[in-house]
Amino acid sequence: MTHKLNLSRRQAAFALGAIAASIAAPALAQADASKWPTKSSRIINPFPVGGGPDGVSRLVADKLGRAWGQPVVVENRPGGNGFIAIEAFKRGATDGTDMIQLDNVHIAAYPHLFKKLPYDLNKDFDILMPLFRNYFFVCVPTNSPYKTMGDLIADAKAHPGKLNYGSWSVGNPVHLGSALLENQTGTKMEHVIYKETSQLYQGVANGELTFALGSLGTAGPLVRGGKLRFLAVAAPQRLAGFENVPTVSESGGPQDFTAIGWNALAVRPGTPAAVIEKIRNDVRQALTGNDVKEKFAAFGYESFNPTPAEFKAFMASESKRFGEVIKKAGLALD
Repeated sequence: MTHKLNLSRRQAAFALGAIAASIAAPALAQADASKWPTKSSRIINPFPVGGGPDGVSRLVADKLGRAWGQPVVVENRPGGNGFIAIEAFKRGATDGTDMIQLDNVHIAAYPHLFKKLPYDLNKDFDILMPLFRNYFFVCVPTNSPYKTMGDLIADAKAHPGKLNYGSWSVGNPVHLGSALLENQTGTKMEHVIYKETSQLYQGVANGELTFALGSLGTAGPLVRGGKLRFLAVAAPQRLAGFENVPTVSESGGPQDFTAIGWNALAVRPGTPAAVIEKIRNDVRQALTGNDVKEKFAAFGYESFNPTPAEFKAFMASESKRFGEVIKKAGLALD
């Protein structure tokens, strides 16, 4: 009898200990997150050194390193549709010290373009937040006969297949945005691929291309040099600093037409929730710096700060939009 009574006491003590541990766990996790990280971190980047996305990640990495008291290194692994960087990330740590910067095509377009991807969006990434977004301008040669989007669309309808536009690959935001314009206007134009963005926008300036969608970072230098002209901007409203450039809708194009690029930051699944929240808060703080704002202004980027639920809904809507464009255009990469 005594044996049974002692066993019950042990069981009771064990149960009380378990309850106490479960209550203390969140506080412990939060305390650990306040001391995190205790080693260096890295942001794996699928973009080449020197571009706008790389510049943003380096500014953010520098600020995070100062805030965390540990080095934060940007590791560039360009090429292979971003798959080289993604493979490196998949082999990384699950404690939040390995992060990756993803383009919107990795998240919203490639799942529709590839029958078999070397990654699973749900299993391989915990997508935390957007880093920036940018709306594309419709770029034409300075001496282009088109004064409005209505002019360009009318000519495209009158001469199917004669007008052309360019990008640097199949399935990038510039290509898909242009294909979306075809879909929404009932036009058919030729897609011309250039190896490099510098060649692409020079091709527009030389009159090899009717138009190309471009950002302030990629096409801006030729606009400032008088070789390109912004015909319209594919945004909901005119952009600050470019109030003289009408939206596509205002210029005779389809209503509510937008063409957008955006980048996001992700960690590995299994990263502690308290660490995720710390990364989100510290990155948000980093993005408020004046030097980041200057970088954004130079490249035509803007920050947006949705809640996690809002960003999840935004990504789903972008995936749906890209999926419809890809299906209608009959695009595939494998």
